Amino acid sequence: MSMMSEFKEFALKGNVMDLAVGVIIGGAFSGITNSLVEDVIMPIVAFIAGGELNFKNMFILLGDAPEGVAMTYDALKEAGVPLLAYGSFFTVLINFLILAFIIFMMVKGMNKMRRNNEVEEEVVEETPSEEVLLLREISQKLSK
Repeated sequence: MSMMSEFKEFALKGNVMDLAVGVIIGGAFSGITNSLVEDVIMPIVAFIAGGELNFKNMFILLGDAPEGVAMTYDALKEAGVPLLAYGSFFTVLINFLILAFIIFMMVKGMNKMRRNNEVEEEVVEETPSEEVLLLREISQKLSK
């Protein structure tokens, strides 16, 4: 078997295609979650905390800032100043927790559907066929 035909066999299997679709949807879903955290949740948290609060600019300088550089996260990072950016970490942590919860709910729903299908299959298997019911009826009439 040639290398090209082995690759085609691998690439066209259902699992690889499912994985590709999952990665694409996951990337798009990540963008939605990032926007939810940065544009909806964090402004609400900032408002509750007492006004304009930019979590991205919550950091601790670990070195000296060069003169003339603004004391913002982006400017200091661009200047190569070492920072402990706990605000950015907090934002990413909230983003992760939301994604983990949504994935948990999806898996929970899928497991519930799977269990419901298994119960339906068991019920179908326990119901005797028409032939068995007819044979039982004949047997009962003969035994009387």
